[in-house]
Amino acid sequence: MASDGKFADVDLSIFKELKKLSGEKIRQARKALGLTQLEVATEMGGSLRWYRAIESGDPGIRLEDHLIALLRLGASTAHIALPVLYAGQRMRFPRQLIHGDLAYIERKCIEAISDAVITGLKQDLLPEWSRNDGKDRS
Repeated sequence: MASDGKFADVDLSIFKELKKLSGEKIRQARKALGLTQLEVATEMGGSLRWYRAIESGDPGIRLEDHLIALLRLGASTAHIALPVLYAGQRMRFPRQLIHGDLAYIERKCIEAISDAVITGLKQDLLPEWSRNDGKDRS
C-alpha cells in the first residue's frame, strides 16, 4: 500500500520472516529442555495442533503466542523485540543480526536503558543532595 503521508513509512519486511524464525527458536528451546510438544502445549493451555502451528511458523498464529512460548521456555525474545524497536524508530533492521547472538544484544539494550534511567534519577536527585551538603539525616 502506497503511503499518502498520513501513515509512517516503515520497513515491515522483516516481520514476514519472524514467525518462521520464532517457531524454529521455540522448537530448539523445547528440545534443549527435553520437553515434548504436548507437554508445552498443555502448559500453555492450548492443543497439540495449535502448538505445532506455533513451531511451524504458521502466519495465522498470534505473535503473542510466540512470545508466551519463548518466555515459558526461558528463551530470548530478542529476535522479535529488536526488529520492533527498529521499526518503531523508522529504521531498517539489519538482517544479519537476526542469526547472531541476539540474547547478548538484548542484555546490552537492557543495560543501556537501565543506565539511562539511573542517570536520570541521579540528575533529578542531585539538587536535593547539593542542598544537604552531603550530610546524612539518619
